[in-house]
Amino acid sequence: MIWKTNGKAGGKGTGELTAFLDEASEIEGKFSFSGTVMVNGKLKGEIFSNDTLIIGEKGVVTASIRAGIVLVSGEVVGNILGGQRVELRTGARVTGDIEAPIVVVDEGVTFDGNCRMSKADHDHSVVALSARG
Repeated sequence: MIWKTNGKAGGKGTGELTAFLDEASEIEGKFSFSGTVMVNGKLKGEIFSNDTLIIGEKGVVTASIRAGIVLVSGEVVGNILGGQRVELRTGARVTGDIEAPIVVVDEGVTFDGNCRMSKADHDHSVVALSARG
């Protein structure tokens, strides 16, 4: 299961996906959700949640992201603000800044940006980092 962290499934403790955007999906705009969402399609805009966002190996996200937990195996262009943790898994490609209390970067990740480890942010009120061009 790609969404497991520390032996516990992400998102409200259920371990089940609330939504799944497959490879044929393309979304543009503001996207907010509860639970655990996996993106394997294309998403452009802004993403907000207090829960878990999983960007699968085939996911391509061009957006500013604010979520409780962000797990990246695909591509992200934009800043990531994780209230609890951000994990860049093997093969992930991230262009943008990352801020979270816990940041995990696996071997084989391509990351172009700045990383800041901060205190836990339960209300996501931290000002978003500016994107690097």
